[in-house]
Amino acid sequence: MNNSKSPGLAGFGILKNTTCHTEKKISVFFSIIFMTVGILSNSLAIAILLKAYQRFRQKSKASFLLLASGLVVTDLFGHLINGAIAVFVYASDKDWIRFNQSNILCSVFGICMVFFGLCPLFLGSVMAVERCIGVTKPIFHSTKMTSKHVKMMLTMVCLFAVLIALLPVLRFRAYQIQASRTWCFYKTEHVEDWEDRFYLLLFSCLGLLALAVSFLCNAVTGITLLRVKFKSQQRQGRSHHFEMIIQLLAIMCVSCICWSPFLVTMARIGINESRSKETCETILFALRMATWNQILDPWVYILLRKAVLKNLYKITRGCCGVHIINLHMWELSSIKNSLKVAAISESPVSSKQINLQPLSNKGQ
Repeated sequence: MNNSKSPGLAGFGILKNTTCHTEKKISVFFSIIFMTVGILSNSLAIAILLKAYQRFRQKSKASFLLLASGLVVTDLFGHLINGAIAVFVYASDKDWIRFNQSNILCSVFGICMVFFGLCPLFLGSVMAVERCIGVTKPIFHSTKMTSKHVKMMLTMVCLFAVLIALLPVLRFRAYQIQASRTWCFYKTEHVEDWEDRFYLLLFSCLGLLALAVSFLCNAVTGITLLRVKFKSQQRQGRSHHFEMIIQLLAIMCVSCICWSPFLVTMARIGINESRSKETCETILFALRMATWNQILDPWVYILLRKAVLKNLYKITRGCCGVHIINLHMWELSSIKNSLKVAAISESPVSSKQINLQPLSNKGQ
């Protein structure tokens, strides 16, 4: 009987011969700790972002805060749902045959793993594109990127991630219990059918594409901010560049470091499973690294804020005794200044005023 075509027995064959073992007490303990830290971190980040959104509701920063709130809410529900299922599996001694006779739990677990894995990556790339447009084309951003459009983008991203997660179910290909017996995903062992390879490659390619888009847009944004900094003659307009560049670098580093091992591992299995040397422990380690992304994401927005960076600067200055930046530079908003400088440079009104100045001088 074909396991991928029979939902009731899908994945149980892997339970008979597995070489991947985890300690029950340690695994349950770490699962509970990860879930608790993730929930608390994302809840704190949501409170901070909602407070900031109420403050900047009518400004250009509102779209970025709305996308960031969507990302953190997605991470929060990912920890709640996936964490609860993982704790239940560990607490039940990973006896899938007893509590998963109809394969419903494994299917739900697999759908949630795919959705809550791809959706934050998609949202991160959309945020990077939004920041890039906001810095390089501020006039277009202020007129076209309204809250209504941002909510539509959030809905489309979530629906696309849901569609990718439901593809195997719609095609009657059941999600498989993995060798560690602790989670469900696409078929990663004895992959012979082209459709199983397709799902693995689709997941990894979409994830890597999202990371590449984020990297490219963040690089363009950072270069643009540096160019504006060196062109601007105003001393007070420098501080926001440091905050934005630090945030962009942190977001890129967290996403790439946490997600790259898992995405590359899935791609290698999908390309050539027969020659792939990925062990169960390697896949499980890559999965846990990807889970850390949902824990670290909110701390980027919690720690790398203007107030926190200002206090870190004070501590660093007190320890080192070096005068680097005047503290009054931190009084202005981080995004407001960069958009103002870029808008002035792009505005056709300002160019007309510059062209009229020589004429007025000649008339005098």
